[in-house]
Amino acid sequence: MISYKELGLVNSREMFKKAIAGQYAIAAFNFNNMEQLQAIIQAAVETRSPVILQVSSGARKYANQTLLRYMAQGAVEYAKELGLEHPQIVLHLDHGDTFELCKSCIDMGFSSVMIDGSHHPYEDNVALTRKVVDYAHKYDVTVEGELGVLAGVEDEVSSAVSHYTRPDEVVDFVTRTGVDSLAISIGTSHGANKFTPEQCTRDANGVLIPPPLRFDILEEIEKRIPGFPIVLHGSSSVPQDLVAIINKYGGAMKDSIGIPEEQLRRAAKSAVCKINIDSDGRIAMTAAVRQVLATKPAEFDPRKYLGPARDSLKELYKHKLINVLGSANEL
Repeated sequence: MISYKELGLVNSREMFKKAIAGQYAIAAFNFNNMEQLQAIIQAAVETRSPVILQVSSGARKYANQTLLRYMAQGAVEYAKELGLEHPQIVLHLDHGDTFELCKSCIDMGFSSVMIDGSHHPYEDNVALTRKVVDYAHKYDVTVEGELGVLAGVEDEVSSAVSHYTRPDEVVDFVTRTGVDSLAISIGTSHGANKFTPEQCTRDANGVLIPPPLRFDILEEIEKRIPGFPIVLHGSSSVPQDLVAIINKYGGAMKDSIGIPEEQLRRAAKSAVCKINIDSDGRIAMTAAVRQVLATKPAEFDPRKYLGPARDSLKELYKHKLINVLGSANEL
């Protein structure tokens, strides 16, 4: 058993409380490798933002759980080396689907876990989530539950259809499970193709315009559980300039569309205190790698294309922290 506190990490409890009071949201950036982690920490330090390092089940398998533990510890020390004396960094499991997976992450030093039982019948979701909460809270690890189902595909999480969160269920769910935060479904979606063309309209230039988020559902949930930490998954904006670079240099990302940033900023001013961003990071890195390899075909040093990819990712994340989530200068 390794406590996250030994690694210099924090859980999300106080972080979320401050975010709700300050009307901003904490970024949860997914990572799989060193360059992504460097970009996240550099962006957090340069903007003086708290941050959540988010790891999916697939990323955990890819990077190895032992390496992840030391990478997280290294991230804390790296942030201090860059000049942030008291970094606020959470290591969070994204979309844990079993008690065993959540327990393993807690035992390996994660400071926060998500148990996603939303694909189960309601009572089974409650029971599974409660079981994880009971174990996690013994070690002061925070737990995120989920009500509602997001459409789309990302890593090992997929659903063909979305089911909006039912406000009538939220009081019962958070009371019986004891979760510390709740992921809801109000129209966001996983992946880079969050909506079909049929779900969107097109502007004068033929660019897809996605349907608006269901803020009416969010507002009703806030009335039912005032001040309770709310989480949005599937919240990448899919920057069209980066998609254009990918497609220019051999990519085939057709009709890729995300969540408009102004809608995410509006959400961040509410009880939404954690916003998950994964696809945008993948797109930023892929665009930079494709551009280098296409314009410098003789290049074979990974540092020469992964370095620009890391720099592009850092700039994207700084933009998100400052202009979208509003968490800059909160440390």
